[in-house]
Amino acid sequence: MIGIDWGTSSFRAYRLAAGGAILDRVESAGGILTIPLGGFPAALQAAIGPWLAQGEALVLLCGMVGSRQGWVEAPYLPCPAGPAEIAAALTPIPHPDARLLLVPGLTSRDAAGVPDVMRGEETKLVGLLAELGPAPALLCLPGTHSKWARLEGGRITRFTTQMTGELRAVLLEHSILGRLVEPGPGSDAAFLRGVRRARQGGGLLHQVFGTRALGLLGELAAAETDDYLSGLLIGHEVRAVVEDGAPAGPVHLAGAETLCRLYALAFEEFGLTHRRHDPDIAARGLAMIAETLQ
Repeated sequence: MIGIDWGTSSFRAYRLAAGGAILDRVESAGGILTIPLGGFPAALQAAIGPWLAQGEALVLLCGMVGSRQGWVEAPYLPCPAGPAEIAAALTPIPHPDARLLLVPGLTSRDAAGVPDVMRGEETKLVGLLAELGPAPALLCLPGTHSKWARLEGGRITRFTTQMTGELRAVLLEHSILGRLVEPGPGSDAAFLRGVRRARQGGGLLHQVFGTRALGLLGELAAAETDDYLSGLLIGHEVRAVVEDGAPAGPVHLAGAETLCRLYALAFEEFGLTHRRHDPDIAARGLAMIAETLQ
């Protein structure tokens, strides 16, 4: 089978053996925003045409390709949800040479009843279910919009999204904070200083402005401002999750190396243990959904 994670800015395709082992892969920057109107069939053919010609007949797609801005809009499936529910809600896409199926996104609601959504990360969560089994677990998928998910009984029970990465970019690019920043080699000490500040009182908005004040008064170097701000924002993210109920075991962490290293530093500051997982876990999740489907 072929599993595809087609996001806003990137495209990843995996040729998978039975059981989810990766036989081959294709990666590019051809996210959905680069595809012209009506151009999805041609883009898919260009990427995986050779695999289809070699007899692959089942293609599962996840990510923003199933959004309103994508190829076909797939519905959101409410939590709790596991591989069986997700497989039952797949959306077919007509194709002359293969069976194309879109994985649905997931939706959850917080304690106040406000909805949350994910699209693409659910396949990573399904892949982690295969490793973690039915025991309760807390997962963190860092990114532009970080996802924190609770698993139990072999299903995704609920999740929350934190706009940490996007907020950092907005503050650095479109607020006065960006004028204080200078390039630097990266400072774990400044990052952890920001994490520790997040654990103190005063609220995020006050503490974000404090980043500017520290710089103006010479108490935070310009080359360390970005790292401090990252620590402050990630620290508030972790603090919110801890206040929602710290896990009995480790936080399960999957994502890009650079981000996962920063989150691991923040976890240590909060006294949380963690366990790293393969960043390609989405491929295993797509294979699991296909197994349930068959």
